[in-house]
Amino acid sequence: MSPQTPRGSPAHSHGAATARHGRSRSHATESDVDRVLRDVFGHERLRPGQRRVIDRVVAGESTLAVMPTGAGKSLCYQVPAVLAPGQTVVVSPLIALMKDQCEKLEANGVRAVQLNSQCSADEIEAAEKAIADGTARVVFSTPERLADAAFLQLLQRRSTSLLVVDEAHCISQWGHDFRPAFLEIGAAVRALRNPVVLALTATANDEVAEEIMQKLGIPRTGLIDTGAYRPNLHYAVEPAMREEDKLRRALALVKGLQGSGIVYTATVKAAEALFAKLVGTGESVGLYHGKLRAGERHEAQDAFMAASLRMMVATNAFGMGIDKPDIRFVLHYQMPSSLDAYYQETGRAGRDGERADCVLLYLRQDKAVQQFFLAGWLPEAAELRALQQVLSSAPPDARPGWSAAELQQRAHLPRGKLRVLLSLLRQEGLVERDGDGLLRWGKNPPLEDAQLDALLKDHREKREQDREALERMTFYATTGMCRWQVLLSGLGSDELAARCGACDNCVRLARHEREQAAQAQVSEADAAQAPPPRVAFARGASVRVPRYGVGSVVGADAVSVTIEFADGSQRCFQPEFVRPVPARQTRQARAASRNSVREPAVRID
Repeated sequence: MSPQTPRGSPAHSHGAATARHGRSRSHATESDVDRVLRDVFGHERLRPGQRRVIDRVVAGESTLAVMPTGAGKSLCYQVPAVLAPGQTVVVSPLIALMKDQCEKLEANGVRAVQLNSQCSADEIEAAEKAIADGTARVVFSTPERLADAAFLQLLQRRSTSLLVVDEAHCISQWGHDFRPAFLEIGAAVRALRNPVVLALTATANDEVAEEIMQKLGIPRTGLIDTGAYRPNLHYAVEPAMREEDKLRRALALVKGLQGSGIVYTATVKAAEALFAKLVGTGESVGLYHGKLRAGERHEAQDAFMAASLRMMVATNAFGMGIDKPDIRFVLHYQMPSSLDAYYQETGRAGRDGERADCVLLYLRQDKAVQQFFLAGWLPEAAELRALQQVLSSAPPDARPGWSAAELQQRAHLPRGKLRVLLSLLRQEGLVERDGDGLLRWGKNPPLEDAQLDALLKDHREKREQDREALERMTFYATTGMCRWQVLLSGLGSDELAARCGACDNCVRLARHEREQAAQAQVSEADAAQAPPPRVAFARGASVRVPRYGVGSVVGADAVSVTIEFADGSQRCFQPEFVRPVPARQTRQARAASRNSVREPAVRID
């Protein structure tokens, strides 16, 4: 009996029934699940969301599980992996997570191996041997390695019962840090004879969930969303008018916030500058971004995890899979690209269930950084045409194909765009890659311009979706509504019926209501001496907002004023940023506002 499998578990019986197309079913019962949970992993019970996911997976049903950060997603594949008759393949973009999960599984007696760029040659050789002889119950792989033909052939030598895609939102999350190999996982599912698929993510709105399920062959009934609301996370936004004001406030916040934390920036330049400032103030801080050497990144991460550093200044290259339960704050120095990304990053705080603060410093100009990223990564038809021309031409020295470096040089393409285009062409079966990694145009004739344009149609639609996502993020940063209600609405999750009562806007509203109640008790004799009430913004009144110009009030309450501008756009603002416009100035100001150029705004229905 192998040490990783409890006696009597269905995992012992390799003669278990195998469904058509190679899908293996464990036929495990609820008592089998409970026994493995207790005997192998040392847990007495599952959370309701975990139970629903595990029950579907062990029943042989492909599933997309949308579960909040810290909800125990890894157990959702670890328990079925022990019960499954064949191997489980876990695809993850996170090398640090692979190492952590491998060590935990091995400690529980479950044979697990990992294959990634950080493994030594000896480690790779040992892992491949374990896969070949069937002793590896769980195989961790990056999406890039799974796309390798030789590795797929190795996996095909054994039955794969379960394919797990961790951080599955990356299938849909395009951008400047996109990893095209995620788009090829669907082909790997078919190559492995359609095992049960479990996709895991903390965030997926309707569009993202639909794309994940379509690409991985998960039925519409296979979506389990356990909800994203985490009441221990307290959200707040602090607007800044100038960069120096934002920097000064960031330094003050970090000094005042207790415990460990992460400070996110959108760019490497901002991360390095903020890190230097914090070091200069004597803070215990590390730096993490994609341009650092791997050794430097690992050293900083290990120090943060071991609490040798109080905080980490990082780009979004840091954080996915970081299992540090006592992070007390996440501060965003620059606005991320979407509410999905924001929830992913802030969700790393408070995994122990205790209070954690999530603060966004909002400078309007920071939106331009994300607009630059959105404009830079999507390929154009002319770039696709140039790549096709090189691929369909004869390689030098009678070789059977082109290397990626040669394609990049000859087609004059940035590395990121080349990777996206190659992945797209391989998905369509237009480009072939041999065992040496050389690429060539396949058997189909080169595409006409109209066909190339049609091929990029989905990419253009994705560009528009990303722009809308950025607008929703901007609305979150400027609204006076409950932060949690706006966040959950943007994530496509169940909205709160009532305000959260804990975010900055809810606290501000509660304070205002208390002040109103107190004022109501003031006698008429004292009322004349009381402070003048806050200016009431009547519907249709002309008002001015700094940097946005003049508009008309379409609605107002105690904590927000909704304004329509001359271009038809509507925005919410906190009342302290809104000023009445004298009637004699209204016509002249509106004319100036119509002639000014402003970025698109979010419509509020």
